[in-house]
Amino acid sequence: MSQQRLQKVLAKAGFTSRRKAEELILQQRVLVNGKPAILGQKVETDSDVVEVDGVVAIINPSLVYYLLNKPKGVVCTSSDPQQRQTVIDLVPLHPRVFSVGRLDIDTEGLLIMTNDGELSFRLSHPSYGIEKEYLVQVEKSIGQKAIKSLRQGVELQDGITAPAKVTSLSSNLLKITIHEGKNRQIRRMCEAVGYPVTRLVRTRIGPISDSKLAPGQFRILSPTQVRSLYATTKLKVK
Repeated sequence: MSQQRLQKVLAKAGFTSRRKAEELILQQRVLVNGKPAILGQKVETDSDVVEVDGVVAIINPSLVYYLLNKPKGVVCTSSDPQQRQTVIDLVPLHPRVFSVGRLDIDTEGLLIMTNDGELSFRLSHPSYGIEKEYLVQVEKSIGQKAIKSLRQGVELQDGITAPAKVTSLSSNLLKITIHEGKNRQIRRMCEAVGYPVTRLVRTRIGPISDSKLAPGQFRILSPTQVRSLYATTKLKVK
């Protein structure tokens, strides 16, 4: 058990400063396990539920959330028998985290790394419908017929894909948004309509995007961003 003063916990969770937290507590706007908090109260950060104005704070210090911009040539595994660089090599070793879903070795872009198993499951499982957005460069100018097929769904070996959002940015550059998790789905969809992919970059995962994060770099997701992921996946903080 990790017991800390409530004001400190709220500040760490990104809600407010410690001084402002005291005001919120005095105004009875903070609940601990459904009951109004009192000034000076301590909470168990790995079990108590803290709310501010009805919004649950994620206060468990053992949970970490990173956003990584995966470069081409890096694999999404914990270890690699071929000694290639892995996404684990690009983030802190402790606490141990795992990638939420996978990007193939040639695909670049955003990847969430966390040790929050339930959130990872919900972000990855197609039943939750979490959108993933990609910039897709194909090897030749793409026609409207192919774009229409991508939007409606494409027949693959493992079934028809769900309708995708497709925007043409230039003659051979598309923005495609999907909410499934089929293996190498974007590449296979484009190949199926006759336009092999030459470059693929994931630019958004649900509500999370970051155009300034350089390839190979990571950052800690802000408390607000983590809460947005919980809200998107309809996951309640325990």
